[in-house]
Amino acid sequence: MDKVVGSAAEAVADIESGASLAVGGFGLCGIPAVLIDAVLASGVDDLEAFSNNAGVDDVGLGRLLGAGRLRRMVASYVGENKEFARQYLSGELEVELTPQGTLAERMRAGGSGIPAFFTATGGGTQVAEGGLPWRYDSDGNVVLSSPPKETRTFTVDGVEREYVLEEGIAADFGLVRAWKGDRHGNLVYRASARNFNPLAAMCGRVTIAEVEHLVEPGELDPDSIHTPGVYVQRVVALTPEQAADKPIEKRTVRKREESK
Repeated sequence: MDKVVGSAAEAVADIESGASLAVGGFGLCGIPAVLIDAVLASGVDDLEAFSNNAGVDDVGLGRLLGAGRLRRMVASYVGENKEFARQYLSGELEVELTPQGTLAERMRAGGSGIPAFFTATGGGTQVAEGGLPWRYDSDGNVVLSSPPKETRTFTVDGVEREYVLEEGIAADFGLVRAWKGDRHGNLVYRASARNFNPLAAMCGRVTIAEVEHLVEPGELDPDSIHTPGVYVQRVVALTPEQAADKPIEKRTVRKREESK
């Protein structure tokens, strides 16, 4: 039952080139930065990533992106990363843009064994009709577009609407960061770091968690556990320095008012 491994490098050692990764975090909040760096150091490439976004230039998934390790990205937001835009528009990166709520539900569904579901989000748009650019060539021509999706009309509360069939996501590996975790893999996230982390943990066939505070089994209040250990296969305990390293995506401050 003890799922703690000695290092991040050991935890990601069986991730091979061509694998798919579900990665927690929102912007730079709650990103599994130590595990991402370990994947980078391992040298694997041709990776597909499922995540809300790709970090920023040279931080988070932006490090894998900058090193040319990502082949495909499924995300809901791609701002704040100039290298992401450059690779996408130059044909180096395939990108599937997905509405944020839909992406979250696709990950939850995949982790629950649900192959697909219908949602009203995207009905009547290119999300349903197809044609969203997934890949460009070096001259800026679209060479791969999203396919049309199955739609059905349902009447809900007396209102007839078009609903879009979306497929669940099951990734080869899930990479997450938790505030606390025990040796059995039970995880607790803190505040807004409880974003895509529980979903990435669910949909990874092998889920690896880096935890800021490792505790013994029984120390976590069962009612406070966000991700049960059944979803987690490996736990990496962070050093105090690693746990404290939390870069801020955008620092916004106001000028200090002069004292009277």
